[in-house]
Amino acid sequence: MEASLDMLRTLRLTGGIFLDAQFTAPWCISAQVAPEDCHPATPLPGGIIAYHYVSTGRLLLRVGEGAAMEVSAGHLVVLPRNEPHVLGSTLDCPPISADRLVQTSIESGIARIVHGGGGEATRVWCGFLLSEATSDPLMGMLPGVMMLDVSQGAAGLWIESSFRLAVGEIASGEVRSPALLSRLAELLFIEAVQHYLVSLPPDQRAWVGGLRNPFVSRALALMHDRPARHWTTETLAREVGLSRSAFAEHFSELMGMPPMRYLAGLRMRVAARRLQESSTPIALIAQEAGYESEASFTKAFKRAFGAPPATWRRGQQGPS
Repeated sequence: MEASLDMLRTLRLTGGIFLDAQFTAPWCISAQVAPEDCHPATPLPGGIIAYHYVSTGRLLLRVGEGAAMEVSAGHLVVLPRNEPHVLGSTLDCPPISADRLVQTSIESGIARIVHGGGGEATRVWCGFLLSEATSDPLMGMLPGVMMLDVSQGAAGLWIESSFRLAVGEIASGEVRSPALLSRLAELLFIEAVQHYLVSLPPDQRAWVGGLRNPFVSRALALMHDRPARHWTTETLAREVGLSRSAFAEHFSELMGMPPMRYLAGLRMRVAARRLQESSTPIALIAQEAGYESEASFTKAFKRAFGAPPATWRRGQQGPS
């Protein structure tokens, strides 16, 4: 975990809260934080990390073709790569773009949304973090969305009370501590990342140690960013600026396995997540995972998970 903390400290994050959204069921919106949402913070070239804190009620959230997740009051969801997403009391109706619903508030500087059909109420505070890093290996390895119960963990009570103080200031139009919002957003992000890493099985956490080494960390970022590419130990070594033997030695020492074995495991995890979270055809998932044929993918998947992809997918869906 120390390696991940070291990486997080180098990101130099800054941010805050930009939107107070009040919904009543039924409702469904599509959203993505835009640079103009981050005013008056200066948008940085490294990209935007989005987050939503549900203060009351509940919602469903889906990123891309992923599975919908339920987010209840007191929980924070973080989108490390600010991917387009859909939120709502239900996701079965066509979403309305959040941009069409935003009402700018001159008094507090916080935009607002009031929308819905008059049923169950949900209030969401939306925020952002800006990073100076244009390409960071840790960011590329995180999932598209992470959820954190802000009342849990060693810093949980402090985080929850501080967040409520911050949103209270915004609601009253008296933001006395903008630095608090930025620091709080950064802490929430770090807590979410740490929570995610701790939740991983030990064999899927090996890459964290590799983040300390600039050559291994660069190779990890390349593999996680493009797992389907025809990587070899030699091409990775060339990309990171080492000889094949030196790179293989560095990687195996830090990761506990050769580069190609790590890549094979990564591809299987990517494929399993796609099988579980989408209805994408197996042939396409095989291609996305770097396999030239569905047959070779099926063989490798069965060896890794004990069942063919189609059978494994049905088992993950549970009884109908």
